[in-house]
Amino acid sequence: MRLQSDDDDRTVIGTMISASRIVRAGLIGTVVFAATAVFAAVSFSTTAQWVGAITAIVLFAAGVFAFLWSYVHALGRSRADEISVAGLYLLTGSATPASVKRTLWLCLIAQVAIALATTLARPNGPDGNPGSSLAVGFLVAMFGLGLNGLWTAFHGEFPPRRDLPPDTAPDEVPTEPDAIGQNADHG
Repeated sequence: MRLQSDDDDRTVIGTMISASRIVRAGLIGTVVFAATAVFAAVSFSTTAQWVGAITAIVLFAAGVFAFLWSYVHALGRSRADEISVAGLYLLTGSATPASVKRTLWLCLIAQVAIALATTLARPNGPDGNPGSSLAVGFLVAMFGLGLNGLWTAFHGEFPPRRDLPPDTAPDEVPTEPDAIGQNADHG
């Protein structure tokens, strides 16, 4: 059930999911990730690494939740709207306004760039062995993708679903088992 309020925010299952809150969550999550990942890379103490890793995992979990929620909502909308996966999660097409696309894409790009930079800054663990605990930051990109999907699933303007042209449907579809040769001898 979708109801519109005065400022075009929508109530879904009793929970406010406003477009601006989704964008704000993306910005806040990206800033928090940047702060904890850079802190972990600079200090490289065990505590800082744990803070960075926990932040990344929490954002990843939130991203998975947002991704699944947006997918379920988009499935419901796809009965009436022409929704593509690329339009939903990669914000292609005209379903998402340019300003929202720009902000959410910049958040996603920043998340990947921060993960790459902090991982490359400390490619070895504290004991000198190869491998960095900071690589867990790459999981944060799921947060960005999930919010992309959430925004588009709830606020995207997709065109109405097109019906298939009549020539793509077969003229006669056999319904009886014998009519399709299911029980025939296959000698």
